[in-house]
Amino acid sequence: MAANEATDVAMPLPHVNGDKDKTAAAAGTTTPTNNDEAKAGANGAGKRRRNKASSAVRRAAKRRHSLSKAARDPRDEPESSTSAKASVRTPSPTSGSGGGRGKPSQLQSQPPSQAPSAAATRSPSPFIDFDGLSRPSKGTRARLEENDEERAVRLDKMRGAVRTILECVGEDPERAGLLGTPDRYAKALLDFTQGYQQNVREVVNGAIFHEGHNEMVIVKDIEVYSLCEHHMVPFTGKMHIGYIPFHSVIGISKLPRIAEMFSRRLQIQERLTKDVANAIMEILQPQGVAVVMESSHLCMVMRGVQKTSATTITSCVLGCFERKEKTRNEFLSLVGVNRH
Repeated sequence: MAANEATDVAMPLPHVNGDKDKTAAAAGTTTPTNNDEAKAGANGAGKRRRNKASSAVRRAAKRRHSLSKAARDPRDEPESSTSAKASVRTPSPTSGSGGGRGKPSQLQSQPPSQAPSAAATRSPSPFIDFDGLSRPSKGTRARLEENDEERAVRLDKMRGAVRTILECVGEDPERAGLLGTPDRYAKALLDFTQGYQQNVREVVNGAIFHEGHNEMVIVKDIEVYSLCEHHMVPFTGKMHIGYIPFHSVIGISKLPRIAEMFSRRLQIQERLTKDVANAIMEILQPQGVAVVMESSHLCMVMRGVQKTSATTITSCVLGCFERKEKTRNEFLSLVGVNRH
């Protein structure tokens, strides 16, 4: 009896894992090891990250395409991943804050930490980007961030260019009437294009207020001066801006200031009209925005067809102004476009 008990105690326990392995092998399956589980977990995490990034890109695209087709700009489309990776920049800590004076959260702009992915280098908002520069030209950042010494070098370079132009048109830059012209014109041109040194955050400066007003707000007959980017000669006219608030209104002086900022760049009238409308739409998220501009182009007056009385009218309507003909006609009637 004792021997049998000893034998029972000494009997080895069955190899549970071995039996499972044999059973799995017989069934034609493989039991996952710790390494396999780790790899599967890593693959799952990577897939979740990719799905999250893809969702963010889709949301960004949806927001871009929420604008009317006519109002969208080809430059608002996502860039290819190759060029995007090369062009991603870390925004400066002061560029997008408006000097601490504004309230970035009110401008509907995503902070850099919530950027969709490297494949979308722009903010989902096409006009209020991470840097607050409202999609400037490539050289704007250098001009915006230059110090006094760099500014002096830029001005001197422009003086030389103007002097060369004077020589090329057959003039003598050394004659009395032209001695100061290179300096004066260089400074004037920088003033004409001062919109490149501004951004929407600084212009709005936090002047967004929550009110219960839900009727049309219009600022009309805003004088606008800009330079045609094709010939660099002026076009001047008046802009009429209207919107219907949803939750918030903007200080009425900010509407002319936004128009001024975009007009003080090299422009074409069609894009200028659209720039102002889209910026207001992004800032306020109102029920709708309508912008109409009437102007005279010196490139048509002084050269080419030389039609001194021709007027160019452009418009951009978004939201309820685009959907509802009655609302659109009310705006056009109030600003006087339908007066004839």
